[in-house]
Amino acid sequence: MTSISQHAAPSDAFRDETPWDVGDDGDTLHEECGIFGVIGARSASSVVALGLHALQHRGQEAVGITSFDGGEFFSHRGIGHVAHVFKNQDIFADLPGMMASGHVRYSTTGGSGLRNIQPLFADLADGGFSIAHNGNISNAMTLKRDLVHKGSIFQSTSDTEVIIHLVATSRYPTLLDRFVDALRLIEGAYALICTTPAGMIACRDPLGIRPLVMGRIGSSVVFASETVALDVVGADFEREVEPGELLVVDHNGVISSHRPFGDPAPRPCIFEQVYFSRPDSILGGQSVYQSRRQIGVELAKEAPADADLVVPVPDSGVPAAIGYAAESGIPFELGIIRSHYVGRTFIQPGDSKRHAEVKRKHNANRALVAGKRIVLIDDSIVRGTTSLKIVQMMRDAGASEVHMRIASPPTDHSCFYGVDTPERSKLLAARMDLEAMADYIQADSLAFVSIDGLYRAVGQQDRNAKCPQFCDACFTGEYPTHLTDYDADAVAGETEA
Repeated sequence: MTSISQHAAPSDAFRDETPWDVGDDGDTLHEECGIFGVIGARSASSVVALGLHALQHRGQEAVGITSFDGGEFFSHRGIGHVAHVFKNQDIFADLPGMMASGHVRYSTTGGSGLRNIQPLFADLADGGFSIAHNGNISNAMTLKRDLVHKGSIFQSTSDTEVIIHLVATSRYPTLLDRFVDALRLIEGAYALICTTPAGMIACRDPLGIRPLVMGRIGSSVVFASETVALDVVGADFEREVEPGELLVVDHNGVISSHRPFGDPAPRPCIFEQVYFSRPDSILGGQSVYQSRRQIGVELAKEAPADADLVVPVPDSGVPAAIGYAAESGIPFELGIIRSHYVGRTFIQPGDSKRHAEVKRKHNANRALVAGKRIVLIDDSIVRGTTSLKIVQMMRDAGASEVHMRIASPPTDHSCFYGVDTPERSKLLAARMDLEAMADYIQADSLAFVSIDGLYRAVGQQDRNAKCPQFCDACFTGEYPTHLTDYDADAVAGETEA
């Protein structure tokens, strides 16, 4: 039987885990993470660390890597960025082997403690099994209660560990069959990279809500959340892992494809196009940068403004602002300068941290904006606190008018599939109409791109209301899966018109 050697990076940032539950006020955040794996590569753990560095934007609180040397599993993990946790070459000497997988995370489901940092590992009946998960399992608490009742003992508070216990308790004869049996029991969103003594398994949920791609470095096979990670490690993009597909790769590089869930219509997360993916990634065969630029074009057509300058809220608002400026004829200028030594405010837990980060992260280009009518372009409005501070920053710098344009529809429903949005009562668009929102953020005007405009920007002929081409529940309230763990009244509150 294989075993695992655990190494934990010391960190002053360590803190106790939060309970794994919805909480009294229902304000549970849902994780957005990045995963990367390689099999058949020398110094596989070093390749994984480089790939995770390219995915750092998907999760900035913790990182872990698990490797396999043909007989034993090894792991190193810690709280902090990839460059901090894997800061010297000696660490990789303790992560030997030609197969490794890794994970960057933003702690939400389960809290920030070391025991929740992935990949999670367990010794099963036929050997070691590690799993790295991007997404959120919406019936994990229900499954956990049943497993605990039957005698399972959980070592973490992460929803991902449920999958390990389901695999361990399945009665099917082979590991692959037990893995498929486990996946049949879970609902929600997942992209998974698993390592076993026999090789690597990569898969996506049947709707393909979370992304996963495959590439090659010579004879080595690579899996990653985004194509940009393939670029950074020098891998050639081969294809996306299809929704509902399981790819099994053995140590000889032989790949087998399995499709145990039929062929449902895909519903990939459209918010990947709006915000989460890096602009130099490719999603569904389309450049994320071009999609975001085209959103700005659609926004300029739908919501023109009489202004002197188009100013992006950097960095996520830049491509849309370029598109808006090109379509409107209003000059594009960098009226806000961003410090690149501060993390993304959208994935900082807690309002007090988020407010402090806004001031450290952005500064107005006063000489440029003073006396000007400004069109501010941002990717989204969630709670509204950041938008309020950015608008006020422009006014303090002397802007005569500030018109806000948002490169996504109003986010008025919570996400249960992996995007960091709070409960609906804390979403500005769920509490206010457009005019009230504009008053709240103190903008002279406010407009969002329409849902059909968003679909056109990502290459569709408007939204198919009968069978939407994407998961857009955060904008429409139309959830594509069951939400077992969430109180019926709460779900009704999310889905009501």
